[in-house]
Amino acid sequence: MAIIGEWISYGDSIGYLALPDRAQKPLPAVIVIQEVWGVEDHIEDVTRRIAAAGYAALAPDLYAPGGRRPEALSRERVAETMALMGAMAPATRADPKAREAELAKLPSPQAERVAATFAAAFSFVGPGRLDALLPGLRSAFRHLRTENPATRGQRIGCVGFCMGGGLSALLSCEEEELSAAAIYYGSAPPTERIAKVACPLIGFYGANDARLMAGLPVFEAAMSGAGKSFEKHIYEGAGHAFLNDTGPAYEVKAARDSWSRLLGFFARTLSP
Repeated sequence: MAIIGEWISYGDSIGYLALPDRAQKPLPAVIVIQEVWGVEDHIEDVTRRIAAAGYAALAPDLYAPGGRRPEALSRERVAETMALMGAMAPATRADPKAREAELAKLPSPQAERVAATFAAAFSFVGPGRLDALLPGLRSAFRHLRTENPATRGQRIGCVGFCMGGGLSALLSCEEEELSAAAIYYGSAPPTERIAKVACPLIGFYGANDARLMAGLPVFEAAMSGAGKSFEKHIYEGAGHAFLNDTGPAYEVKAARDSWSRLLGFFARTLSP
């Protein structure tokens, strides 16, 4: 099936929209939520994959309020930083001091450039910081739900990766008409907000992702206590970012199984 993928503007936002060309519209839609690096080649590819399954898929650029990214988060700067991070040993990437020491070896002005991009991207990571990106997600939801003729009036779900996984969970607490939310190795919302979860959740985690695994029992218990639907899948031998086939953490078995389960989840929750 041919997939049409293009960058669009809506309101004061921009995003990458993918549609199956020959599918009868309107279609249910999926909001694809970026990793910390923004909407780059991998997220565009994931958006097209979801469209190929029969959905309209929109990846809002959360770093471009007003339609333009700041210089530190331009695609060129992000690509440069991602390449350098990907070349580091996993232990170096995970250790802030070791990571900073490695980046300090770069020649100036590259060192300053990479440090600024890294700081800008990770400025949204941490307790309470993700809320600053929710307006961009709610704008994408409104566009799909009420404005775009290819999706108007249809069910809307979301899936997010890493930072976007945490945002996917948060969006389920904020949009009462959201029909489904999928979390790929993302943080749980604050316990006090779980009572507001509006839809079924599914989560995919790597057993070697120590930080998220440590908090998962509390999240699961809070969801159960609030009477919310939460389906989790944990993959042995996989770590963080196991679906990202452009990075060193890609784990094919976990990626294959989780993707089939994700599409099954959307088929159950988004189909008319």
